[in-house]
Amino acid sequence: MTPRIEDYALIGDMQTAALVCRDGTVDWLCLPRFDSHAIFAGLLGTEEHGFWRLGPAHASDTPPPRAARRSYRDDSLILESEWDTPRGTVRVIDFMPPRDGAPQLIRIVEGVSGRVPMRSALRMRFSYGRVVPWVHKHEGRTVAVAGPDSVWFDTEAETCGEALTTYADFTVAPGERIAFTLSWEPSHKQPPPLPEPEQSLQATEDFWRGWVEHCTYHGPYREAVIRSLITLKALTYAPTGGIVAAPTTSLPEEIGGVRNWDYRYTWLRDAAITLSSLLRTGYREEARAWREWLLRAVAGDPENLQIMYGIAGERELGEAELDWLPGYENSSPVRVGNGAAHQLQLDVYGEVTEALHLAHTTGLARNDYASLLQLKLIRYLEQHWDEPDEGIWEVRGPRRHFVHSKVMAWVAVDRTIKLIESGDADGPLEKWRELRDDIHRDVCEKGYDKERNTFTQSYGSKELDASLLLIPQMGFLPPDDKRVIGTIEAIQRELSTSDGFILRYPTSGAKAGLDGLPGDEGAFLACSFWMADDLAMIGRVDEARKLFEKLLSLRNDLGLLAEEWDPRLKRQVGNFPQAFSHVPLIDTALRLTASSRTRQGGQR
Repeated sequence: MTPRIEDYALIGDMQTAALVCRDGTVDWLCLPRFDSHAIFAGLLGTEEHGFWRLGPAHASDTPPPRAARRSYRDDSLILESEWDTPRGTVRVIDFMPPRDGAPQLIRIVEGVSGRVPMRSALRMRFSYGRVVPWVHKHEGRTVAVAGPDSVWFDTEAETCGEALTTYADFTVAPGERIAFTLSWEPSHKQPPPLPEPEQSLQATEDFWRGWVEHCTYHGPYREAVIRSLITLKALTYAPTGGIVAAPTTSLPEEIGGVRNWDYRYTWLRDAAITLSSLLRTGYREEARAWREWLLRAVAGDPENLQIMYGIAGERELGEAELDWLPGYENSSPVRVGNGAAHQLQLDVYGEVTEALHLAHTTGLARNDYASLLQLKLIRYLEQHWDEPDEGIWEVRGPRRHFVHSKVMAWVAVDRTIKLIESGDADGPLEKWRELRDDIHRDVCEKGYDKERNTFTQSYGSKELDASLLLIPQMGFLPPDDKRVIGTIEAIQRELSTSDGFILRYPTSGAKAGLDGLPGDEGAFLACSFWMADDLAMIGRVDEARKLFEKLLSLRNDLGLLAEEWDPRLKRQVGNFPQAFSHVPLIDTALRLTASSRTRQGGQR
């Protein structure tokens, strides 16, 4: 039986990440980067496509036992899983040390009580499960080689090979610790140094403890906020500051459907809102690194801003289908690359400008090129804001005049006007004030349905879109405006699932819908958090808190969220874990905490 998406844990080293199942199986790992080929792709196929299981020995005709307990060690990305067996209790510690040399996945088996027979079963398959590597011994170490890649397997346990799989069978007693390490190195280079698992474990714990200490949030939702911040940090590619939307590809938005996309890239939108959350919780260094990444990525060509880039700023992210992988629960096709990279999405200009504005107003050291970039982006919008685009949701149907795109164009102009008014940039102030007014008027005239008292997805349409919930959050209209309240209530009526979560927009089942794709999808978690934000902004704080806490209950036992929630199957769907879900969790926690303090202050 295929594990559910929420059965997985995340570990990573801020350059790549692995997913570890409750039964001790690593089913997903790309080396050496987030966007590299997977050496374990069992998540999107079968065991034939690569896996590494480490847990209590079991009969071959029975499923591997699931851990009785698992948790992260304190506020870290060190996973601890425990099994209770008839012969005793055993613990497995999984982590990836912040990289200083070769990337490593380290697994330490620790006996807790009794004497527990254990088994490690390692099946490496390069190129997303397609290539069987040459596995051999080199100076007492096991190495797998295929093309440019080599993976080194080190352990004190005795190993043997059988059926293209490397096994280790051993027994642990109380207090005994046996370590296993995978290290990657280009195949033409010398072997990586011998690992030092215990020292690496201490260094990893020290790193996360030191990082978490910088968090400035100390409200009632601190546990959820800290876990989300750690997840966002884990999704940051440390060498460049780029932030991936998720560490996975092709986990389906609908089980068995075709809405399967590669999220191992840096969406400007996702990265910008991630920057916002990090800045507001005390993490300026990450914000500075992302700003530098942005300036490098768009250097020389800001007029052709892409919606996403590779984690080092690569522009070409050609989309392909891996037809040898059946997909997660037969959800195909499995895609790598992303053909939406060159879509026109005008809202991105607003998100980037808003992020630069926040960095400026929160005291991040001034960068003259950042200000110059902001001015160039507005000069582009002057000429193109009134064009149709693909919108925030990357529709693969015809372009439209999406209301959210126009609102974010207004945001871009508004924040740039504020930059000029502060004296930190020069520009045609009066001309851009007129542009800001023109965009605002255009949206209110063409994107608002007077009869229903709601803004609509696009000009002339009747459909709603959850991105309209950002109108008050971006300051386009005040929360008490009747049009804002009407839009919130219309979305509650028309885009809510039976359990109160929010869909992005209407889909139409088997036939291609508004987004040009067949099938349906789950409730989009970011949109549900936006609803909680809006409810708090219009004074319905108790209702907002109830929705927020209901959303928190959807997290898995480790506090992680995928992109969507399937209200019919009652399970997480979409790529996992998803930055675009964890960022609004943080934002809503901050807003509700501030609302509570305001109410308490008023009562005094």
